[in-house]
Amino acid sequence: MLDANLQSQLKIYLERVTRPIQITAHADDGAKSQEMLELLETLVGLSSQISLDVRRDGAERTPSFALTTPGQDIHLAFAGLPMGHEFTSLVLALLQVGGHPSKATAEVIEQVQGLEGEFRFETYFSLSCQNCPDVVQALNLAAVLNPRIQHVAIDGALFPAEVEARQIMSVPTVYLNGEVFDQGRMSLEQIVAKLDTGSAKRDAAKIAAKAPYDVLVIGGGPAGAAAAIYAARKGIRTGVAAERFGGQVLDTMAIENFVSVKETEGPKLAMALEQHVREYDVDIMNLQRASALVPAGDDGLVEIKLENGASLKSRSVILSTGARWRQMNVPGEDQYRNKGVAYCPHCDGPLFKGKRVAVIGGGNSGVEAAIDLAGLVTHVTLLEFDDKLRADDVLQKKLRSLGNVTIITGALTQEVLGDGQKVNGLVYKDRVGGDAHRVELEGVFVQIGLLPNTEWLKDSVALSPRGEVVIDDRGQTSVPGVFAAGDCTTVPYKQIIIAMGAGSTAALSAFDHLIRTNVPKSSGAVAEAA
Repeated sequence: MLDANLQSQLKIYLERVTRPIQITAHADDGAKSQEMLELLETLVGLSSQISLDVRRDGAERTPSFALTTPGQDIHLAFAGLPMGHEFTSLVLALLQVGGHPSKATAEVIEQVQGLEGEFRFETYFSLSCQNCPDVVQALNLAAVLNPRIQHVAIDGALFPAEVEARQIMSVPTVYLNGEVFDQGRMSLEQIVAKLDTGSAKRDAAKIAAKAPYDVLVIGGGPAGAAAAIYAARKGIRTGVAAERFGGQVLDTMAIENFVSVKETEGPKLAMALEQHVREYDVDIMNLQRASALVPAGDDGLVEIKLENGASLKSRSVILSTGARWRQMNVPGEDQYRNKGVAYCPHCDGPLFKGKRVAVIGGGNSGVEAAIDLAGLVTHVTLLEFDDKLRADDVLQKKLRSLGNVTIITGALTQEVLGDGQKVNGLVYKDRVGGDAHRVELEGVFVQIGLLPNTEWLKDSVALSPRGEVVIDDRGQTSVPGVFAAGDCTTVPYKQIIIAMGAGSTAALSAFDHLIRTNVPKSSGAVAEAA
C-alpha cells in the first residue's frame, strides 16, 4: 500500500516519536479491513515504538482503529482508511500521540488544555476533500492535548448508512455530542473560539491595546502574505489582520501554474505562505474580520474597525481581502446549502456517488467540476447562462467526450427544489424560448465565479460597479495611505501569482508613502528612524 520511498520517508518521521504508540484495530473479513490491517502492519514495521492489537469484536464502526499511549488518556480514532488527503492526518496523529510537539502556538495549546466539559467529536470526511484534513488534524491534536476531548474521523464513503441517516451531503461535517457542530474548513483556533465563548472578548481587549502600525495588511491570502513580507523587510512595524490565513487558496485543489513549482495544492501553499510570513517580525492577528475603514485624520492614522468591537490604527493600510464564491441567489439555494447545494466538487463529490447532479457555470471551473463529477455520479447536467461555454477548448472537448453529461446553454437557473431535507430538483428557464424546465437530481454544484470581499468598504473607498477596489498601477486607492492588492481589486486576471506581485507592489508603494509623509509622534519603526 505504501511504496518503498514513502515508507522510507515515514520511517524518518517516526524517529521523532518519544513514547510508545498503541494501535487498537477493529476489523472483519472485508476487503477494506484487510487494507487497513496491511497499512497498520506496515507502520509497526517502521518503528519499534508502535504496537498493534487487532480485535474482531463487531465494533460499532469496522474497519477502524484508535491511537493511544500508556499513561495518557487519549481518545483519538480513525474509522476507515485515512489515505488520500488524510494520510498526512494519520502521520501527524502518530507523531503527536507519540510525544512529538505540534506547531500550534503556546497560547492555543493552553486554551485547548483549559477547556472544561465533555466533548465527543465525530468528523465525516472524504478522501478527495482538501478542506477536511485541517479539521481532522485540529480535532486530533485537541484529543491529544485534552483528555476530555474525544475525536473519531470517519470516511463517509465507507459508512453510507450513517451518512444517509444523518443526511450528510457536505464534508467536512463535524458532530459534537451527537449534534451538528459545524461544516466546512475550520482551524484549531476557530474550533477553540467556538467552544471558548469568552475568547472573542479577550482577543478584542488585546487588539485594542496594540500600538499603531506603520503598515497594516487586511487579509492573509497570497496578496496579503506578499505585502506583509515586503513591508517587514523594510524594518517597519507590520501587522496582518486576517479572517483566515491563506484565504481562498485554502479552498483550491490542484495548482499547476505557479511558476517554478510544477504542482502543489492550495492548503500546502497556504501553510508555506504563513510560515514564510512568520519568519519576519509580523504581528499576525487571525480570525479577525474588518467591518469599517476610517480615513486618517489629524493624527495621520487610518483606523480599521473589527467585527469584535476592537479597532486597529496604522500609518498605511493594504487591503487584500480577496474574493469568495459567487452564489446564484435563487430560491432554495440558502435553504439547501450543504443539503445538496455545494460549491466544492472535490470535497463533496464522493457523497453523490451514483446520483444525479447539476453544475452551474460553463467557465473553466464549471467544466472542470463537471468532468470530475462525471467519474463519480450517474449523470451530470451542466447549465450555462450564456449561449456557449466559456471554458478552454481542451476542457470542452474532454467534457463533450463523456457519455453521462448533458450540456444546456442559454439556461437561467430559477430555483433549487427539495423535500425540506435535501435537494431533489432544479428549475431553469430557457432564455431563448422562455419555457421553464425541471431537472430531477440530488445535487447542485455552483461554479459561477467570484465576488470581492469589499462590502465593508463601500462608504469609504472607491469601488467599481462590480464591487472591486479601484487602484492605480501602484496599488493606491482613492484614500491617501490606503493601498489594495489581489482579487478584491480591479486588477485583471485573478491569479495567485498576480496577487503576490500586486501585494509586493502595494507594500513598496506603502513604504514610499511613509517616507514622503509627516510622521506622527506615536508611530513605529519609521518614526524612530526619522
